[in-house]
Amino acid sequence: MNNLIPIFVAIPLGTAFVLAMLFKLNERVSDVLANIATFSLLCLSLRMIPILAKYGYFIYKIGGWAPPFGINFVLDGLSLFMLIVVSIVSFFASFYSISYMEHYTDKPRYYAIFLLMIAGMNGIILTGDLFNLFVFIEIASIASYALVGFGTQHEELEAAFKYMVMGEIASLLILLGVILLYSGVGSVNMADIGVRIQNPEYKMQSLIRFVSILFIFGFGLKAALIPFHAWLPDAHPSAPAPISCMLSGLLIKALGVYALIRVFYCIFGVNLTSKWILLTLGAVSMVVGALLAIPQDDFKRMLAYSSISQVGYIIIGVASGSPLGIIGGLFHLANHATFKGLLFLNSGSVEVQTRTRDLNKMGGLSKVMPITSGSCLIGSLSISGIPPFNGFWSKLFIIIGLVQGGHIALGVLATMVAVITLAYYLRIQRLAFWGKARRKFERIKESPWTMCFAMISLAIICLGAGIFYPWIKDVVLNPAVEVITQGTNYGIRVLSLVQ
Repeated sequence: MNNLIPIFVAIPLGTAFVLAMLFKLNERVSDVLANIATFSLLCLSLRMIPILAKYGYFIYKIGGWAPPFGINFVLDGLSLFMLIVVSIVSFFASFYSISYMEHYTDKPRYYAIFLLMIAGMNGIILTGDLFNLFVFIEIASIASYALVGFGTQHEELEAAFKYMVMGEIASLLILLGVILLYSGVGSVNMADIGVRIQNPEYKMQSLIRFVSILFIFGFGLKAALIPFHAWLPDAHPSAPAPISCMLSGLLIKALGVYALIRVFYCIFGVNLTSKWILLTLGAVSMVVGALLAIPQDDFKRMLAYSSISQVGYIIIGVASGSPLGIIGGLFHLANHATFKGLLFLNSGSVEVQTRTRDLNKMGGLSKVMPITSGSCLIGSLSISGIPPFNGFWSKLFIIIGLVQGGHIALGVLATMVAVITLAYYLRIQRLAFWGKARRKFERIKESPWTMCFAMISLAIICLGAGIFYPWIKDVVLNPAVEVITQGTNYGIRVLSLVQ
């Protein structure tokens, strides 16, 4: 079964290569190839659930070289959890693109870059060494820069340039951290580094602290945590809707949040200082992101600021240190990928039909776009933490986890931000979908069926994940939490697989 692991990178990378080389393909052929690739990844990730439950860990040695000397991919509960999240959202984003990207040119090249970004994210999730983590971050980042500016209009190009500058600063900080870590420890293998620096005889703790700061800054920029968030409010609104869905739902999680969790829990270990840094960054992002979202009139820009707030929830949940908080943080990561992905697809549907993102110029769209309106309402209730939708459980467990961890003030703050979140999402409903329909919108129609299918499917997942939460917890959440709670024992367990 080890041979299945590199397929998560090989399928999107190979399909991207074919689409890039045969860019004069008929657009329908490119639609089929891209969606076969994303659907295959979804099926493969789900197929790995019972296999991993039976065997626990998998390690794939590229070229047959065992770690710490060779390049390897590691599949554990946390990486499989992330692969499932990426596969679900990317499939529906690519299916949505079939009709949505008719408004753009050169669809085959769009799909090629889209799949290249997926290959980069899957590589980040699976890689077992820090240098290749940096390489895959660059692959995913460069693809995302191109996709943000895909429309080639002034707004898109300006946003892509700002995003690129900030993203490359983050990448340089990460690379510097990897170089310094290698110079001090003599290895880039995550498991090997974790084992070496936990040795009581290891004397370079000051180096580890400095590298930790570099990684917090670098991955914090990728995750758009405040105060490293300046690129996100421009990049997300400017990108095509399915790419906004991918950026907010997946990319900032894989490049930022997942990398932070993997490095600080499985390699360095979380101490009191790093815990409070993460709690502070998460709390500030949660509050400030929500406050900045309130006055926004641009539909997608409001969603972008909301993403900053919700990433803050994830960080404080995982950093709380309590089992319930970690479960809530990871579940909120998956939930945010689905309901924020859905909301960005809703915004794209509205923009295509009305030719505007200004909420003040909308109104009464529920009468002419019932699927978009209904699914947007489900997404809004989910992200606001209203039962029985999935966001209710993740926010509830984060708040309880904070209280259990002794962070009562943060628990109260998280509750208050949930109320603020509901307020500005109800504002979206009131301005865009409720009320009297404007005369100029009376004859518009619902979006094409491929776009509606993607929105309906993600809305069903938002409801289903809330109803079937106990099953999800047992099947995918508990194995992921186990990887985090075992901390630096991760290195010992991984290296034991190759003894």
